[in-house]
Amino acid sequence: MTTHKDLIVWQKAMQLVLLVYRYTKSFPKEEMYGITGQMRRASVSIPSNIAEGYGRSSNKELIHFLDIAMGSSSELETQIIISYKLQFLQEPEYNELSSLNDEVMKMLASLIRNKKSKLNT
Repeated sequence: MTTHKDLIVWQKAMQLVLLVYRYTKSFPKEEMYGITGQMRRASVSIPSNIAEGYGRSSNKELIHFLDIAMGSSSELETQIIISYKLQFLQEPEYNELSSLNDEVMKMLASLIRNKKSKLNT
């Protein structure tokens, strides 16, 4: 039986969480309850909602939680840009976070389309 842990998108989202935590360690201490906390919560929300959706009993519920994960990924995208513009992230860190988050977003979009198509059949 496969679980959410077998999904590449969940695995990539977990990598994203680890990167966000690693890079936000160097953010200014006064941002601990600002952008640092927001980025950490948004990143953790992505794999958490994928997992919760896969723990539900229907495709409709799964899609709902995948949509929430997508929203968190979009939120994180904005926070990554803000952090770069405030010079909390250097260009290589920004590029790595942005690239991985973009990959997660594309995979989530594909998974959502796939699950929605199965609802209509």
